[in-house]
Amino acid sequence: MALSDVDWSRTAWWGIGAVLGAALTFVVYSFVGTFVFGVFIYYATRPVYNRIRKRIPQPSVAAAVAIFAMVLPALLLAGYALLIVANQIRELDIAGNGYLEQLPFTQDTLDMLTDPSQVAAIDWQQYVTLETIGGALNSLAQAADTVAFVGTGAVHLFVMLAIAFYLLRDGGRLGRYLVRFTDQAGIVDAYGLAVDRDLKSIFFGNILNAIVTGTIGVIVYSVLNVFAPEGGAIPAAALVGLIAGVASLIPIVGMKLVYVPVTAFMAVRAVANDVTGGLAFVGVFALASLVVVDTIPDLVLRPYVSGRSLHVGAVMLAYTLGPLLFGWYGIFLMPILLVLVVHFVRIVLPELLAGEPLRPYAVDPTHLTAEGPSVVPTKSDPAAVEDGGGTEEAPSRDRQPPAEGSDEE
Repeated sequence: MALSDVDWSRTAWWGIGAVLGAALTFVVYSFVGTFVFGVFIYYATRPVYNRIRKRIPQPSVAAAVAIFAMVLPALLLAGYALLIVANQIRELDIAGNGYLEQLPFTQDTLDMLTDPSQVAAIDWQQYVTLETIGGALNSLAQAADTVAFVGTGAVHLFVMLAIAFYLLRDGGRLGRYLVRFTDQAGIVDAYGLAVDRDLKSIFFGNILNAIVTGTIGVIVYSVLNVFAPEGGAIPAAALVGLIAGVASLIPIVGMKLVYVPVTAFMAVRAVANDVTGGLAFVGVFALASLVVVDTIPDLVLRPYVSGRSLHVGAVMLAYTLGPLLFGWYGIFLMPILLVLVVHFVRIVLPELLAGEPLRPYAVDPTHLTAEGPSVVPTKSDPAAVEDGGGTEEAPSRDRQPPAEGSDEE
């Protein structure tokens, strides 16, 4: 092709588009943990948002209510559970480096600052001296790193909530735009629906279940220890609850790998040390573990996990390898990559290798199974299977995507 035949205007625009795409990719890569956690919050909140939309028709108000009614309290509760765990770790001297003793505030100072009468009685002039001002400036300089860390964390939290909010409010509109702009014979629609279904199963089903279970376990076990008989307390109660939440990701056995051995250990200890009321407390611990920590979260979230098409072994590998490869956000990012790859291989790759046009009947999500997409014959297909006295027509390529804010099951 001669240079005179090149559409330089179109080529220039393609170059600009490539630069903008590279810039957007760099931004997402730089904050990939924030973005994937925002996606997790979206999937964890979407079922609640869909129910709120039935009562509040305005999508912006419904999304805000879902975020503030569910996400923020859940984050505060999870943060409180982590605080208990951190205190447990300090008591066990796992990370006993004396950091808490290095804080510039003493308990007397905190008591004074939280008592209004003592604050009103303070002689502020004694603090307005060159020495005190210099000391205050030095303290501010030393605290700058801490303030910057807290501020950065607050910005990341805001971005996560903003991503979840706009996906809740405008997710349907974005999906329809992608289908209209890029769809070829229904392939984007089918691929997107399959990916969306499994991401919902992973994020709202598995990971949210682990977080909820771990949070409940930390709080329940810590409360139980308050009433434990002397010598019969739950060992490292908060850590046991946290590990139980992580173990819930393991198929079939789940957190039983944690609380069953702990129950056996506590029973043997109670008998060996002749702890008064020890066996009764062990029974309460086992019952609370089975009912409150294990069964109730499973019953509430299990309907959202059923019907998934991903192999449990592949999901387990994603959970395991993700944090090792990417860091803390790998537990969210690796499952996303798994879902994208699996459905690309199942839906798109066979048609690409066959070199045939991508036909909607070959990838319609209503006919996807765990073994792969099934071909639905048309009336004109000579290989049509007559079952029940009729054949099924291929879905139309004009199939409309789900309504905005809908949650397809």
